[in-house]
Formats: sequence, structure tokens, C-alpha cells
Amino acid sequence: MSVQPDVLTPYARALGIEVAGMDGGIALVLPFASSVEGRPGVLHGGAIGGLLETAGYAAVQITLAEQEIERRLKPINVTVQFLSAGRPHPTYAQGRIVRLGRRVANVAVEAWQADRAKPIATAVMNIMVAPARPPLGSD
Repeated sequence: MSVQPDVLTPYARALGIEVAGMDGGIALVLPFASSVEGRPGVLHGGAIGGLLETAGYAAVQITLAEQEIERRLKPINVTVQFLSAGRPHPTYAQGRIVRLGRRVANVAVEAWQADRAKPIATAVMNIMVAPARPPLGSD
């Protein structure tokens, strides 16, 4: 495998999202903190959505890096399904590529807390896979 890309955006870092190792790829983890709390003792839905979106992009970035393909990713749409409240525990998320074409990636993402078989939210993402930009100043 080639060098793993940096999958955390500044927004993901601001939320406190971290990379965690998992069987079958990587998962991301969002530790519970007051900065991601919505109503008292419950994870904010926006933080869950940010975790799901970051995990979806990470799945595509890692797959492209493994294939040594340089592309930039642009969102087409993200649909989030909230299944249960996020409690004050670490929340994990992992993306799975459903289809990776030359121009579009379709990704399914799950977020869970204590039990992976009981997701608290899922997402379906469509991501544009665009050619990489040439470095600035190169003509």
C-alpha cells in the first residue's frame, strides 16, 4: 500500500475527529466532548453528519491512494439518516465504497458507538472524482 493520505480536513480536526485502525480499513472516531454536544448529554446531529461525511471521503481517498490515482473530491450530495441519539461515548464511523467510477464515487457510511451492529446514523454519498489540479505556477 502506498502512503496513507491525510484524510482529516481542518473541519474534522476542529470537531476532534481522529483516525482509528479497524479490520477491513480505517474507521474514524469522534470522542464525546462539550464542543460536540447538542442538548445536554447528546451528541449534536451536525457533529454526527460531519463524522459521516469525513469517513466517506476517507474511504475514497484511501482507495485512490492505494491505486496511486491523484484526484480531487467534490461533494455532489450527502443524505444522512439519524437512527438513534448519540450518547456521551466515542462515536465511530467507516465508509464503504459501493461504486467507484472515473467521475463519480457512491459511498455508504455507518456511525456507531458501543456496538457496530447498532448504528446510530448512516449516510449515502455521491462524490465527484475530478482530475487533480496542476500545482500553482506550472504552465
